[in-house]
Amino acid sequence: MRPEGTNGTSGGELLVPMAWMYAEYIADELLRTGDLMPPTTLEFRAGRNALALTIFLSDGAVGGARVVARLDEWSSLTAAGRPWHGWVRERLREREAAGSGPDLALALDAWRWLEETELLAADLDAVVPGGVDPRAEAEDEPRVWTPAWELGLPLGHLAIHLF
Repeated sequence: MRPEGTNGTSGGELLVPMAWMYAEYIADELLRTGDLMPPTTLEFRAGRNALALTIFLSDGAVGGARVVARLDEWSSLTAAGRPWHGWVRERLREREAAGSGPDLALALDAWRWLEETELLAADLDAVVPGGVDPRAEAEDEPRVWTPAWELGLPLGHLAIHLF
């Protein structure tokens, strides 16, 4: 039996992380609409986590028609050359200082996964003398282990533009 005066947000009841779940839903929809890769891949997960963190940590409410109005802001935050990694770390520190909750716990889990997971990806910094041979096999491409956030961030950015 629930004690008198409890409205579902206290009294030891389960708190639902609606802000994080909504940010993750928007990120998922953006990536699925862009159809950049199958949703079952680790790269998709990296993109979804990077976008969800961007949405969750950005200022202002997100909902309904406001999602479209916020696309430019999220695009700017995820653009190449921006200090996204430091921005996320700072925002998470601010949120932790303000208190914890189920939304923050899920955001921290997503961040931890993005930082600790490495994915094997094409080495975009590799210099190939004479250019790329179009007949070369995909296995011949130089590959490097890359932090998941470094793959997810440009994927999320591209998904925003394709939306």
